[in-house]
Amino acid sequence: MSDATSAPGGFQGYGTKPYRAYILGVLVVIYTFNFIDRLLISIVQEDIIREFGVSNFMVGLLGGPVFAILYTTLGIPIARLAERANRITIVSIGAFLWSLMTAACGFAGNFFQLALCRLGVGIGEAACVPPSQSAIADYFPADRRATALAIFSLGIPLGSAMAYLGGGWLVANFDWRTAFILLGAPGILAAILLKLTVKEPPRSGGLAKPPSFSETLKTLSKKASFWHIAFGGALISFVGYGSSQFLVSHLVRNYDLGATPALEIAHASYAMGAVAGLSTALGTFMGGHLADRLAPKHARVNSWLPALGVGIAIPLYILSFMQTEFMWAFVFLMLAPIFHYLYLGSMYAVTMSVSAPLQRATAVAILILIVNLIGYGLGPPFVGAANDFFAQQILSDTSTLTLAQCDPRSVSPENAATCASAQGLGLKYALGTTIFFLGWAALHFLLAGRTLVKDRVS
Repeated sequence: MSDATSAPGGFQGYGTKPYRAYILGVLVVIYTFNFIDRLLISIVQEDIIREFGVSNFMVGLLGGPVFAILYTTLGIPIARLAERANRITIVSIGAFLWSLMTAACGFAGNFFQLALCRLGVGIGEAACVPPSQSAIADYFPADRRATALAIFSLGIPLGSAMAYLGGGWLVANFDWRTAFILLGAPGILAAILLKLTVKEPPRSGGLAKPPSFSETLKTLSKKASFWHIAFGGALISFVGYGSSQFLVSHLVRNYDLGATPALEIAHASYAMGAVAGLSTALGTFMGGHLADRLAPKHARVNSWLPALGVGIAIPLYILSFMQTEFMWAFVFLMLAPIFHYLYLGSMYAVTMSVSAPLQRATAVAILILIVNLIGYGLGPPFVGAANDFFAQQILSDTSTLTLAQCDPRSVSPENAATCASAQGLGLKYALGTTIFFLGWAALHFLLAGRTLVKDRVS
């Protein structure tokens, strides 16, 4: 294997091109399982609501802060460890743990036990992104970094698609518990493969002592572009995580997709699998690729490209939620993520460019802390609470029922249709309200452009 760290013209990447491609491929597989395991809860949540009798807000907590609190807070100390220790080993241990805890979700006897398992998933997944991206930055040269990070980010749509397709099929043919067990266990094998076949790259910053967390935070505090990118990404994630938690439920509640509840979940999951596997993947890759291609002539492309993307996505999402026919709703839902996810490669590329080599993992962890505390921590419960609020308002306007009387375990047959209609329409209103936060995100990305060039160090 050739070491290109000292090649003429600056850092040209570590290892041969085929080996770098293999490394990136394995890390994409790991990140794919990362998203399968975190997203599966949103696919089976209608069954969880029926079995445990919980509200939309409660499942929003399960998909959001129950997972996000430890996932985000542990990211900082794990990233600090990654500045000094073997990053590949850290990712391998994390993947083993989160896969094991995902499978354990299938054995939960009540909502509290399920929440504890989700906490375990969050602990394991905290070890994935900062060490992985730091290693990628030491494998790939700067002019290929946005593309490499965008390809790594394909784990999001690929994992989402596999979760939707696999989870939907397993729910239709078995049950939600089997879905957790069978989709969680393969990640254990991927963790072992990573550890056995991927080498830790030499750090491009040399062997100097990494800056402390406070030093890294102090450095970033002077980078206005980083904070605008971070808060812009957080608001996009607020919309993305919040809506994705409830999109399967939205399709199940508002469209006739099958003869049985299990088939409805399956068909809604297949539709969302197409959205994630095609549209989200295309947008994620295009964002990084376009940013790299346009950067030589447009130094601020990582600022205006994400803003343009989410600006186009807003009306497409709204048009989707306005449709009464599933086919048209699906068409607009396929188009919107292509533009929505143009931001991912740029967000991480900016973070890398304003950070010194031995600060990158910590900088990414700080970014993820902000993005996920706002996105994961607040997005799903916001949509769930808004769903409950709007559903109750609809019930009050059309009947004398309350949400408590709509408990799926005890609702009377004569009230079931009224409750279902209120829940479906209430979710449409909740999702439509959430989408407008993308406009706020676009403003932050545009503001980042004012200092983006000045803030760069690599």
